[in-house]
Amino acid sequence: MERRTITPRTGWQETVEEQGLIYPLTRYPDGSLRPYWDESAHYVFSLPEVEALEEVVEELHGMCLAAAEHIVTHDRFADLGITDPRIVRAVTEAWHRRAELPSVYARFDLRYDGTGPAKLLEYNADTPTSLVEAASPQWFWMEERFPGADQWNSLHERLVDAWKKQAALLPPGNPLYFAHSSDDELGEDLMTVAYLKETAEQAGLETDWISMEEIGWDRLSGRFVDNKLRFIRSLFKLYPWEWLTTDRFAGHVLDTLDNGGGTGTTLWIEPAWKMLLSNKALLAVLWELYPDHPNLLPAYLDGPRDLTDTTGWVAKPLLGREGAGVTIHEPGTAPALRDEPCCYQALAPLPDFDGNRVVLGAWVVENESAGLGIRESSGLVTDEYARFLPHVIL
Repeated sequence: MERRTITPRTGWQETVEEQGLIYPLTRYPDGSLRPYWDESAHYVFSLPEVEALEEVVEELHGMCLAAAEHIVTHDRFADLGITDPRIVRAVTEAWHRRAELPSVYARFDLRYDGTGPAKLLEYNADTPTSLVEAASPQWFWMEERFPGADQWNSLHERLVDAWKKQAALLPPGNPLYFAHSSDDELGEDLMTVAYLKETAEQAGLETDWISMEEIGWDRLSGRFVDNKLRFIRSLFKLYPWEWLTTDRFAGHVLDTLDNGGGTGTTLWIEPAWKMLLSNKALLAVLWELYPDHPNLLPAYLDGPRDLTDTTGWVAKPLLGREGAGVTIHEPGTAPALRDEPCCYQALAPLPDFDGNRVVLGAWVVENESAGLGIRESSGLVTDEYARFLPHVIL
């Protein structure tokens, strides 16, 4: 793994916007605009290195599924902050019937510097973003800048294939709706959903479009409807389950949930069992089940334990996006518990490449490794000011 600088292409911003990345710039607190898509540098991997990382990703995915089984079987929902009996029942049923429920994609965040084993930082299996840039613009960048090279990137083909395989699980005779919240100001959620909708259409599915705020509730029929009063039988949502099950329509969601077998009226994608994998408590369960695994970091739910004197620790809220609420504690810091439920994970500072802190976003489609996206940040927490850099296999 090596970071190399390179001169950006002339007109790069217009190019990536045409390829679906309509948010190539990030506005900083001082009002300045700086590249989010950053092709002034790129990362180079060897093929054996990527092949080894692919094996790690698929092993981690299998371990996460085993941890989900453990949570359900041993009723560990309280450790995830899930205490509502209705939500517990919904997630449990979804897990047991997961073979009947469409599930498309997820993203691991890994610490890796090209020398030691990759370490799992977290798993976003419900509403992962940075998909568009990983699947499309960086592939076209590689074809233009390094023709004949390769890239860890089969995202598009695997997504289309996943929709084809899972089409039979969708309610027949109805479109698959794609939705995100209209509160999204940057356009990232919008374009992620638009891209996934495109892959579903390429798989031959009938699709439609709606925002979460436009979804209506028909009191007479007891069903969710679109803005033309048509029943919504299946819907892909870029809207976290923890919001879906706690907002003012949560009761209707649970009452009409199609958890496989056609027993409800609305099939939601990703399914409810993804709540087991997108919760930071998963990290502690994994360490409990696989202690000292080379690709895991020590993690606990009751406090930092011995991490205070050894590695230091990171406190992560059980739910959150883009580093929100994450705090870093160096070795020797007095142990401290947060008021909110947290996962306390060993501090493994992100590797420094020329002053840039790097995290690998490794994608899984269905149950297979599918691609890589790389983000850089100036600090130890990858936040909303992170930059996306392309990569190549040479």
